[in-house]
Amino acid sequence: MKRIKLLAAAAALAFAAAGFSCSSRNGSSKSGDVSGESLPDEVYPDLTVTFLDVGKADSIVITSGDSTVVIDCGEKGDGKDIMTFLKDQGIETIDCLIATHYDKDHIGGAAKIVSNFNVLSVLGPDYQELSSENDKFRNAMRNKEIVPQMVTEDLTFELGGAEYTVYAPEKNDYGPNDDNDFSLVTKLVYHDNTFIFAGDAMEQRLGEVMDIGDCDLLKIPYHGRKIANLEEFVEATAPEYAVICTSQDELSSKTQDILDDHSVRFWATCNNGRVTAVSNGREITVAAEK
Repeated sequence: MKRIKLLAAAAALAFAAAGFSCSSRNGSSKSGDVSGESLPDEVYPDLTVTFLDVGKADSIVITSGDSTVVIDCGEKGDGKDIMTFLKDQGIETIDCLIATHYDKDHIGGAAKIVSNFNVLSVLGPDYQELSSENDKFRNAMRNKEIVPQMVTEDLTFELGGAEYTVYAPEKNDYGPNDDNDFSLVTKLVYHDNTFIFAGDAMEQRLGEVMDIGDCDLLKIPYHGRKIANLEEFVEATAPEYAVICTSQDELSSKTQDILDDHSVRFWATCNNGRVTAVSNGREITVAAEK
């Protein structure tokens, strides 16, 4: 059966010694042979999801095998830090850059990333937003002859042994100042483990993906601010763990109460710094800087 292990950075050795783990709902079991002996578990390469500490902004780096997927690129001033992290990991090629939506705290650093890495594909929602950050992002893509793919229908692809499904917004208009609801929502399945990255999805958008299914780890939408149907979404996805990319000012006590009430262990980058989740296909190990 799949098991999930949790390691906090400050207590990694203690948790490792204690072998803390719990069963997950999406697990599978392997039958023994006719002699009753268990067959050995198949070994998968690690898949690593890094939630960078970029304040009230999102930047997530996913690596598996020799593939790299980046979801969002923080604010304009975060581009250099994201670039440094990628280079420190020896990453030169980004297979897919997913811009969940075009707010400056999600694509602010995208121009620098596109300009300095071999980006093979860019996915984004099909709407327009006027900003200097978005202009620089689009100019950088033009300079590199990258034609972004506007996601108007749900899209599934495989990279590094993982399956990604990017869920398209269902409306052409969510009302004034509701561009957050254009957020692309991504579901990542790596063997027995499932991650959901919800961008800045708010009430309308969460309603559209309410049936997305269970996950092991949920990236909480909208930087942990209060959302009317967030509790319903947490109940629908039933995560064991959650990560909130946020600052102290945006992190809602109501959101924290919802996660506590549903026994979801969570990390917030404003408190825990960079958060890293590693899946071996059966277990997810989570560590934080602080």
